[in-house]
Order: sequence, then C-alpha cells, then structure tokens
Amino acid sequence: MSGHPGEPTPEQVSADLANVVGRFVRRLRGAAPDTGLSPSQRSVLARLSREGPATTAALARAELVRPQSMRMTVGALESMGFVTRTPDPDDGRQSVVSVTDEGRRTFADMHAAKRSWLSVAIADELDPAERRRLADAVALLERLVRK
Repeated sequence: MSGHPGEPTPEQVSADLANVVGRFVRRLRGAAPDTGLSPSQRSVLARLSREGPATTAALARAELVRPQSMRMTVGALESMGFVTRTPDPDDGRQSVVSVTDEGRRTFADMHAAKRSWLSVAIADELDPAERRRLADAVALLERLVRK
C-alpha cells in the first residue's frame, strides 16, 4: 500500500515499469541490424559472446529452455557460422559451444547499433537534469536485479 496520498503503489510502479521495459527492449531490438536471428538465437549468441564457451546443457539451463530446444538453437547458429562445437574435454558425450569470429562481429554490430540508438535518443530527448535522473534510475534498477 501507499504510505502517502498520491504516492504510487509498488503494484502500480511494477506494472508501469514492466510495460515500459518491454517497449524499451523491443525498440532496442529494432535498432539492431537485421541478422535473421530469432530472439532465442540472439540471446544465446549474446550470452556466449559475454560469458564465453559453454555446453549445450549449461546454455539450456541459463536460458531456461529444454536441452532439445537449445540443441536446435545451437544447430541453427552453427549452420550460420556464428558458433562452433567441440567435444567437452570433461565429458565426451557433450560438446562445448564457442562463438566464431563471424559470430563475434555480428554480436558486436548488433550491440553497437543498439548503443548508438540509445546514446542519440538520450542526447536528443533528455536535458542534463533528466540524464542525471535516468542515471539514478539505472542505479535503482541495478539494485533490483542484483542477486
């Protein structure tokens, strides 16, 4: 419940935040060059680019999907030349998935386009005081997602 009249409730803020974050993410995705990648393929490419090689099973757990689905996602990325698979040195039944140079370039291009759009939008739409408020909001969001 709200502690003061006119103060938004946690439920109201939660609903508004979820709505705007969803639109924000869609806008960011729209700023990236069309790679032909599905959202799940983009997510796996991003994870491997940021976190390094992983087994298909570890990727499935991290992405909250079934191993069979992850094998299909990895297979598609492999057919596009964005990832390679090598035998897992600790468990020959599994393979380790790594990003190729082409995959790294594709991820870097997508990431750069998103950041460029966002930087321009912030510069064009927000004055210095609003940029400071946005930076403060980013710090609050970081606190919410930290575990």
